[in-house]
Amino acid sequence: MSVKIGDVLPNAVLTYIPYNAQNPDACGLPQQLKTHEAFKGKKVVLFAVPGAFTPTCSEEHMPGYVEQVGELKSKGADIVACVASNDQFVMHAWGNSYKVKDDILMLSDANSELGSALGLVNDGTARRMGPIRLARFAMIIDDLKVIYIGVETAPGVTVSGASAVLAKL
Repeated sequence: MSVKIGDVLPNAVLTYIPYNAQNPDACGLPQQLKTHEAFKGKKVVLFAVPGAFTPTCSEEHMPGYVEQVGELKSKGADIVACVASNDQFVMHAWGNSYKVKDDILMLSDANSELGSALGLVNDGTARRMGPIRLARFAMIIDDLKVIYIGVETAPGVTVSGASAVLAKL
């Protein structure tokens, strides 16, 4: 069963590499992010991609958020975060390739803890991407409650893109 508006975001443990302003290219030590601790009392824009460095994710999905992160935050988002099935090191490198610094949290759900709890995973085996990949989606979470969810049902970026989310903030 997939998450719906009004649901409480599942409590999951994600990982990330914190941005280091003194040495932005350094690959730091992984940190855990517990969704209920990090997102409690906050308005969060969370968008998911099937894979870092993949064509649609890199050419359509991520660039919109990079371009509009300031607008998302000015309209009330405390946190803008990207999550994928890739490990935290790949997510860190992908974020660095866009120079997101700490404007966008680059989160790893490599064990599919969050994706499975949300019911938003796909089988990537046919595309040689592994058995479990996050679906392409975006959500707005307000104090752990899902107030918007846009899940892509066809290739491309529409309801999960930054412009669609911005219109819902």
